[in-house]
Amino acid sequence: MILLLVLQLLVSCLRVSEGQPPVPGVIIFGDSTVDVGNNNNLLTLVKANFPPYGRDFLDHSPTGRFSNGKLAIDLTSAKNRCVYAIYHYKNLPLLFVHGSAVDYLGFTSYPPAYLDKEASGDDLLNGANFASASSGFLDSTATLYRAVSLTQQLRYYKEYQAKVERIAGKAKAAELFAGSIYVLSTGSSDFLQNYYINPLLRLVYSTDQFSDLLLLQSFTKFVQNLYSLGARRIGVTSLPPVGCLPASITLFGGLGRGCVGRLNDDAVAFNRKLNAAAEALKRSHQGLKLVVLDIYNPFLNIVHNPEDNGFVQVRKACCGTGTLETSLLCNAASLGTCSNATEYMFWDSFHLTEAANVILADALLLQGIELIS
Repeated sequence: MILLLVLQLLVSCLRVSEGQPPVPGVIIFGDSTVDVGNNNNLLTLVKANFPPYGRDFLDHSPTGRFSNGKLAIDLTSAKNRCVYAIYHYKNLPLLFVHGSAVDYLGFTSYPPAYLDKEASGDDLLNGANFASASSGFLDSTATLYRAVSLTQQLRYYKEYQAKVERIAGKAKAAELFAGSIYVLSTGSSDFLQNYYINPLLRLVYSTDQFSDLLLLQSFTKFVQNLYSLGARRIGVTSLPPVGCLPASITLFGGLGRGCVGRLNDDAVAFNRKLNAAAEALKRSHQGLKLVVLDIYNPFLNIVHNPEDNGFVQVRKACCGTGTLETSLLCNAASLGTCSNATEYMFWDSFHLTEAANVILADALLLQGIELIS
């Protein structure tokens, strides 16, 4: 099995070096962890299209990404380099590709934000990004923040399919839809921006019941609909240890600024259910490659071992006081914003720095190898 993984990675890397992406495109759904600018075009307060967001991005300008630079999805979909490094996987030396999705998958540009006015023509032929900050598995979560719900993201995807068919023809479009990797990254907003702050929800649903609501209704239905539209390679991220986000520590934690254990326990329980739901979907849908991408453990490893990962601060964010600022509260006038974000795990109180996203992207590489094999 280890040898097979090595060979698959080598073949993929060779394809990238020859300008041949191993998949025809990347299609992205979800929330602020993967939103590359869709919310810029919405009447919502949840935006990141102003400084200091984007200060370390390619042209040092804000794009709508909730980070100082690239997101993990950027670091796992375009073409820069193919560097080999020895990584110890289960105590065995394993050759793996270190780099970004642009770096790894070999595309020359990032999948564009679908709502961007410039997302048209040939720019759509390598995929598109439908994610919207503050969206969740539940449509009601998106409604609270005037974000694009997962249901609406899927409608936009259908619209996108029609556009691609007109541009490239039905045969080539069908190849793109069937061969692309589909990424879904959401769920944190359902808990942190909805369930935990909504006493009515907590009165109606226990945490366990709320997780079932997200997975058995929204997640399962979403994957089934995506499958019916031709998707066969789907990666869905787990919840991170939400109790370790600076905002969670500020709102739900104690004076010691340690991770909030009960929130992390909820995330672990949710992730267990997510894996079970994914297995059930694979059994009932022929040819479906559905991989749950674990971000909980790589994320927690950075929190527990900051020095080993090159960080000085993992409890507070770079922007402002680092305790609560995000979106509009993280702005050019925020006092205390750090000068060197590479020392920080978090850029704002909810989102990672580019430095942390690089580590997260590398950690997810092997987990997603099934999607490109």
